[in-house]
Amino acid sequence: MRINRAFRLAVGAVAVAVTAATTAACGGGSDKTALENAQEGKLTIGIKYDQPGLGLRNTDGTYSGFDVEVAKYVASKLGVQPDAITFKEAPSAQRETLIENGQVDFVVASYSITDARKEKVDFAGPYYVAGQSLLVRADNNEITGPETIAGKTVCSVTGSTPAQNIQKKFPDTQLQTYDTYSLCLEGLNSGAVAAMTTDDIILAGYASQAPGKYKVVGEKFTTENYGIGVQKGDQESRDKINDAIEEMISSGAWDAAFQESVGKAASYETPEAPQVDRY
Repeated sequence: MRINRAFRLAVGAVAVAVTAATTAACGGGSDKTALENAQEGKLTIGIKYDQPGLGLRNTDGTYSGFDVEVAKYVASKLGVQPDAITFKEAPSAQRETLIENGQVDFVVASYSITDARKEKVDFAGPYYVAGQSLLVRADNNEITGPETIAGKTVCSVTGSTPAQNIQKKFPDTQLQTYDTYSLCLEGLNSGAVAAMTTDDIILAGYASQAPGKYKVVGEKFTTENYGIGVQKGDQESRDKINDAIEEMISSGAWDAAFQESVGKAASYETPEAPQVDRY
């Protein structure tokens, strides 16, 4: 009897351990599709928490930005009201994992559509076509675009694609890199750098935090298609999200969301709306 009891205890311990490991591996995520969860009246959406104008968790616990407005509009077209949305932070390095593990229904987080990412997740959209641009102080009239940065000091984040683009495409420009864009802004304020560079909508977001202090200048000189990431193979959810994006654009809600989030405060005109790619 003692042997049997010990055996049963050992088997039980193994079962508990396996269950715990399985739960940890999937991160407590749902095995339902975005549409299935929406039909139950709730959605979990991944966004950025630290990008002003795009995805920002405010000090009062609310969320704001263009990505947030796109996410809420899409959710509404899937039948989910704003108070039934759970926003979850989706750092760049974790976006595919959050989708694959079912921890979010979809991700709206300045998420560029790339072939490498499409091997792991599918994308609806694009809902915005971003491009690298330049942010300068409002009183700077010397820099009007990438063709005027020769001999100037331009700041970006260490190891970022925008920093690499400056090095490769504009060798006559002095590149200054920091760990964060907030340090670039400090350099811009002090005059240590003449401009800051990354995607235009991110720059507009920073400019919107201090109206009249900065401006985004020049034409975009790269192309980044921002998409909404969903589970690989979930064609039905992706189609419905694409429908919502197209309706948001055609109804004027897309333009209104852009202006309310970043356009007005940053004095930045709404760019041309993208064409949804139903690949």
